[in-house]
Amino acid sequence: MSLLEVNGLKLRFHSLDGPVEPLNGINFQLEKGEVLGLVGETGCGKSITAKSVIKLISYSGGEIIDGSIIFDHEDLLSKSEKEMQKIRGVKISLISQDPMTSLDPVYRVGDQIIEAIQVHKKLHYNQAKKEAVRLMRLMGIPLPEKVFYQYPHELSGGMKQRIIIAIALSCDPALVIADEPTTALDVTIQAQIIDLFSKLIENVQSAFLLITHDLGVVAQMCDSVAIMYAGNIVEKGPVRKIFHSPKHPYTEGLLQCIPKMDQKQKKLNAIPGTVPHPRNFPAGCRFYPRCQHAMKKCLSQQ
Repeated sequence: MSLLEVNGLKLRFHSLDGPVEPLNGINFQLEKGEVLGLVGETGCGKSITAKSVIKLISYSGGEIIDGSIIFDHEDLLSKSEKEMQKIRGVKISLISQDPMTSLDPVYRVGDQIIEAIQVHKKLHYNQAKKEAVRLMRLMGIPLPEKVFYQYPHELSGGMKQRIIIAIALSCDPALVIADEPTTALDVTIQAQIIDLFSKLIENVQSAFLLITHDLGVVAQMCDSVAIMYAGNIVEKGPVRKIFHSPKHPYTEGLLQCIPKMDQKQKKLNAIPGTVPHPRNFPAGCRFYPRCQHAMKKCLSQQ
């Protein structure tokens, strides 16, 4: 059985204009040690899918109305909040997309790593401190014994993200969900964090669910990829197979948007239009208004 199985997942958000359902029966599996990339444009539903897996979607005003989430043979949707607190950070960790706001500004970064270790591993302070320093060194943080006593505002964005990754890995989780971990960083630091992730994937036993819009990152780091559009996973498979022979027009469109370094292009390719709001999802295939291969049957069939 897979480490994580998400079947028929549907969400509902309530607003002043009425309820909306941004996810339309999401299905995917993640094996132990696998790195799965969840790819799509902004607004496709990637982040709310991740929050749903660890039952944090209610804090964003959403509710799961259908489907199942099975993690390590356990049904997470049947768990109480108290039971989920023993799973989050221990068995499943989340790396958020904004390191600038993910750390407590009045709390030394070393103590923030220690907090997770002490809560879940029940270690004494000195033991937890040694483990925190080891993790910081593993993250490539120079002078970790000194950085341990610094506050978040004293660190760069890249260093903050390394601290967040250290917290996420502090309890050796079976699954790490990385929600666009390089989005808020400049290009040079992005490359460093991607390189760090690549090394971690080789050296830790965790499975990774990597949420991104960057197919270059997927090609470098992932074993398989799921392409998401407007609340649907439209295509899933091994990275090499998807990149070389995409079946869905949206996947094809995303791949065509990647700049070719060996070709001169006067204009970069782009998919026309934007992802529709959940309240305005079209009938049939949700991509057909933007699709160059749209046919009449797309109006009624997904």
